[in-house]
Amino acid sequence: QVQLAESGGGLVQAGDSLRLSCAASGGTFSTYAMAWFRQAPGKERELVASISRSGMPTYHTDSAKGRFTISRDNAKNLVYLQMNSLKPEDTAVYYCASGRFVGATAESYDYWGQGTQVTVSS
Repeated sequence: QVQLAESGGGLVQAGDSLRLSCAASGGTFSTYAMAWFRQAPGKERELVASISRSGMPTYHTDSAKGRFTISRDNAKNLVYLQMNSLKPEDTAVYYCASGRFVGATAESYDYWGQGTQVTVSS
């Protein structure tokens, strides 16, 4: 059983940066693909970025490309999401997820964190 715990969310202004962290425990971290999803009020949960077991390759959705960067540290059991140039439309609860394989949908992942709120004011 894998446990995931996100941190680093908060209230920021448009143009600011945040770095989200996800700490994993209870499994062999390096054997899991990882991903960040987000869910805004009234919307479905959507993929933001994913990363393979080794750290390469990574995938970023069009909305994240050029502004967000996913990375992982297998020695520390951590995955990160560096978010720059934040926009009000990035406001959502951000979730960390792990699974055996990288996928584009929530169904691809087996374990989820509780989420961390990111609010971007204009």
